[in-house]
Amino acid sequence: MVSYLAQEQSSFGYGLPIREYLLVGLCAAVVTLLLTGPVRMLALKAGAVAWPRGRDVHVTPTPRWGGLAMFGGVLAGIGLAAQLPALRLAFFEGSTDVLGVLLAVALLVGVGLLDDRYDLDAVTKFAAQVTAGGLLVLFGLQMSVFWIPWGGGGTGISGSYLLLGQSQGVLLTALLTVALVNAINFVDGLDGLAAGIGMITALATAVFCVGLIQENGNDPSTYVPALIAVLLAGACLGFLPHNFNPARIFMGDTGSMLVGVMLAAATSSASNRIVIGVGPTDFLALLTPLIVLACIVFIPLLDLLLAVVRRTRAGTSPFSPDKMHLHHRLLEVGHSHRRAVLLVYLWVAVLAFGGVALALVDDIAVVLGAILGGLVVAVVASAVPYRARSRARGGPAVPPAPRG
Repeated sequence: MVSYLAQEQSSFGYGLPIREYLLVGLCAAVVTLLLTGPVRMLALKAGAVAWPRGRDVHVTPTPRWGGLAMFGGVLAGIGLAAQLPALRLAFFEGSTDVLGVLLAVALLVGVGLLDDRYDLDAVTKFAAQVTAGGLLVLFGLQMSVFWIPWGGGGTGISGSYLLLGQSQGVLLTALLTVALVNAINFVDGLDGLAAGIGMITALATAVFCVGLIQENGNDPSTYVPALIAVLLAGACLGFLPHNFNPARIFMGDTGSMLVGVMLAAATSSASNRIVIGVGPTDFLALLTPLIVLACIVFIPLLDLLLAVVRRTRAGTSPFSPDKMHLHHRLLEVGHSHRRAVLLVYLWVAVLAFGGVALALVDDIAVVLGAILGGLVVAVVASAVPYRARSRARGGPAVPPAPRG
């Protein structure tokens, strides 16, 4: 394997493959954009249509299966990457990462196609998600190292690395896959919301992974996480013109599962590329993998957690649908459909890119100040309807009581 990489690297001079990543992402976006129209017609003929229900925002029957077009874009991007001299190094001999991602995504896309047409039960979908996480582990994409704040034996802030065993890595990767898939599925309640969140979080993940490539001395074995993230960002970007309000097609469970499992694959793969050897007193640097992951998925997982708590307290299944998600609440307080979606984009972007900046920028104070400023802007923008109602009534703004 080493000799193969040496021969490939010696055949041309290269730096960070930024242009190649941009080209692959653009390819995934264009192919997704072109495929979505035919897939829409296919979904209509097959009967994979979302009929309006009481909890839905859309009022006209809308075809699903948009995730199938996104999968086509991902496949096209992988095919192009395999032909580019720099990114071809991500497919070096003995590497099974890309194959593992393809199998896991193909499994969930297939299950999503059936679910969007026939409404599969929650147990079947859960089993498929766990199996997809197992496939990632089987092909080497799993989280294997954690930093814990004790046992380092140093002065001041100290810590040590926890090496996860095979069973622990399997469990953690499966949990991460299930959590991300369901988090994206739960926020897929407004036109363009899940695709936009997927694009933003994938871009943030890609930036972080490119930073890892540079930190590892442009080692080709670190190319895979960034490739996965760029492909996902391109597929989401190509799907958005068809899905933004008013949507002509939904990604359905086919798309939400694709987004979730690819995010899980990128973050799990990236965790294995963290350079171990940072000083024990550099507390923030040691925690950056966890900080980046937490910031990227904070909004989707928060919505998922609140939904599970809310439904459990109401005595219903955690997977039973309702109309009390964060994006629904933004509509209730007076935001338009598009403004609510853009506000969620803003919150996700501030947290995701803020977490990445903490990992890549040395001046932590400046980064924290920028994050705080972004959060203030997001809070003020979210509170605009409250303030408008307050001025109209001539009194203090009082948030409306939640429904249900």
